[in-house]
Amino acid sequence: MSAAAVERPHGDRPLIAEANRIMDRLPGYRVEIIGGQILVSPPPDGPHAESLTDLVLPFAASGLHGAESKVLQGAGLWLPTGTEDYAIPDLSVVDADYRDHYVENNCYDPVCFRLVLEVTSSNYRTDLRDKVKAYAAAKIPVYVIVDRKHQRLHVLTQPTGDDYESHRPHSPGEMVTLPKSIGAEVTLDVAELLKAGQPKSG
Repeated sequence: MSAAAVERPHGDRPLIAEANRIMDRLPGYRVEIIGGQILVSPPPDGPHAESLTDLVLPFAASGLHGAESKVLQGAGLWLPTGTEDYAIPDLSVVDADYRDHYVENNCYDPVCFRLVLEVTSSNYRTDLRDKVKAYAAAKIPVYVIVDRKHQRLHVLTQPTGDDYESHRPHSPGEMVTLPKSIGAEVTLDVAELLKAGQPKSG
């Protein structure tokens, strides 16, 4: 579902208008603007959705979807990297008052985001490169990537400039506890998440 672009005092929003036209023409596709470029991602496959559900459960069980914070899927994040830049993370942990931080075009100010998470698809390079820079520039404290292509779980913390000072890849067999700064202790089983995200072979 798309929303009409909100006019702002400093002029029109040609990229956002075009992004919204693409969303109208291609229902189910994810359309983002990063670095002044429109990125169009096809609808996720079933294993991507399954992996995402398996991620929602431990976040919710930890109490993060409650009075102090919320666990959201597909909530827009306004980026400081361009005048019309925004991303749509697969999963986010945000402050409970995120509605007070609405910017435009179904996007919210990065100040209310505690964590963003992406499950890679065919355009995995975007999650592993472009979004690292974008989320670091937005000062998102924790960025988690379920890298289905390379069978790794990446945890990035300590954003500085357009990168993260800490970038730790984890392999199947590891249990990863995310930073408590997100508001609760969440431990992820790397093997189980990656297994859920695998397409049927042969």
